[in-house]
Amino acid sequence: MGAEHVFHRSTGVCPPVAVRGEGAVLVDAGGRRYIDACGGAAVSCLGHGHPRVAAAIAEQAARLEYVHTGFFTTVEAEELADLIAEMSPGSSNRVWYTSSGSEATEAALKLARQYHLERGDSGRTRVIARRLSYHGNTLGALAAGGSEWRRAPYAPLLIDVSLVDPCFEYRFAEEGESPEDYGRRAADSLEQEILLHGPETVIAFIAETVVGATAGAVPPVPGYLRRIREICDRYGVLLILDEVMCGSGRTGTFLSCEQDDVVPDIVTLGKGLGAGYQPIGAVVCTNEVHDAVAKGSGALKHGQTYNAHPVGCAAALAVQQIIREEDLLERVKVAGVRLSALLASRFGTHPNVGDIRGRGLLLAMELVADRATKAPFDPTLTLHQRARDEAFARGLLIYPGGGTADGRAGDHILLAPPYNVTNEELELIVDLIADTLEAVLPR
Repeated sequence: MGAEHVFHRSTGVCPPVAVRGEGAVLVDAGGRRYIDACGGAAVSCLGHGHPRVAAAIAEQAARLEYVHTGFFTTVEAEELADLIAEMSPGSSNRVWYTSSGSEATEAALKLARQYHLERGDSGRTRVIARRLSYHGNTLGALAAGGSEWRRAPYAPLLIDVSLVDPCFEYRFAEEGESPEDYGRRAADSLEQEILLHGPETVIAFIAETVVGATAGAVPPVPGYLRRIREICDRYGVLLILDEVMCGSGRTGTFLSCEQDDVVPDIVTLGKGLGAGYQPIGAVVCTNEVHDAVAKGSGALKHGQTYNAHPVGCAAALAVQQIIREEDLLERVKVAGVRLSALLASRFGTHPNVGDIRGRGLLLAMELVADRATKAPFDPTLTLHQRARDEAFARGLLIYPGGGTADGRAGDHILLAPPYNVTNEELELIVDLIADTLEAVLPR
């Protein structure tokens, strides 16, 4: 097999060729097996090679592979939307399909802007997001994220977005500050930013319910999102929650924000929605947001060729039906508690593990040079990359994240195994992480 024409992520490396997937395991062309402890990027929530999803894809492709949504809808798109609406809280009843999480962010931002236009509020032009966040790599999504190293090369091309405080208790809570008090302080930075620019200028606030790869599975503290909801309501600002990584059941409920008793105006989905079997994402909005468009111009001024792709919808429908029928959300809760306990037992007092955090089966460990002071490792060590490479060499896939530009967060490794992961696989994952850290941590 040649290796001369694919533009790989790293131009200096040609990665191994994956040829087969079996549950939580991937197999390369040389027959080597890897346990997929991160689902690629929190994508493969059913594991690899599920026969029922493969059959649904084959049947759909044979019967109807593509229609343009300007002409037709399909049974698969309608049934999947019905299921998403049923599983989503409040009046989150309308679904716009995309082909990825980044595209979902783009569509959500446009929908939020158009919502205000339909109401005659054309002065709202500003989006507010958080530092240490990530919402995708297209230009609009990148602008709305707070990942500085991703933004820097393209800064001249990005719209002006305000960035406020993250909700990251381990790094930013003050000594003696309760989680609730810290959460209120972090949320109040949004109100301050709204007032700085004027409420009449702000379209929306966008945040990940549980921060994904940028900071490493950081859940909100109790009360934070409810306070954010109050602030948005006070000033007529739409709340967009990014659940591309943490949604679709990854944390034990279909939307993670259900655990915070908050209903967003708009939520984005991807990754686990189709479990990697087909590229698909979605924007889910409330009836109020949808009706502003329906009773106004009558059309969202946005669209892409593969919106509501029939094969993608068929795959995602099969995935979500399997999750429901096999009660896998309950398995996520049980396996998440089990994995968290295993990590705490093995690394809870490790001098270089500062924090073990997350929700459900979206977990991370932050690696630090000094546990007592939380001092991160020197970023020139690229410890997270070395951990990824060492784990890979041992047949384990983990998702690495590096320190941030402000020096306040260290290297972390993120775990997102399939919902049906076995206890034996969880134990193997923790054993291999222990071997990996033993090999890469400075002595």
